[in-house]
Amino acid sequence: MNSKISDKDKKDWENFLSKNENLPDKDSSLTKKNKKKIISFDFHGYSLDDANKKINDLIYNSYNKNISRLIIVTGKGLHSENDKDPYVSKDLGILKYSIPEYIKNDNELMSMINSIQEASIEDGGSGAFYINLKKKL
Repeated sequence: MNSKISDKDKKDWENFLSKNENLPDKDSSLTKKNKKKIISFDFHGYSLDDANKKINDLIYNSYNKNISRLIIVTGKGLHSENDKDPYVSKDLGILKYSIPEYIKNDNELMSMINSIQEASIEDGGSGAFYINLKKKL
């Protein structure tokens, strides 16, 4: 490393210090922009009716608080008791299928949602899904 500092560099440094300017913090502005508000909720153990009521409240409250994404954990339905009842749909009784179906059939809820998609492996994979909410105007 060169220990000699040129006179020009010294003068530039003194000018910089004498101006006493506040420089913008680029790092903090980047983290604020990229930071999304995310809520995760686990529906294991919920009945179909209770799950529908809860998802309704969860979407309304999250939309009003400008939450950008919900991670909805339903499980894969592997331990569902529905296969023992011949009068219950094998698929729609399972929360994994019934919660998204409930949301898609409610126009008011859909008006607050940008998209619904399967979660990545680290968030639950096929046993979970994302609800990406619109920004409240």
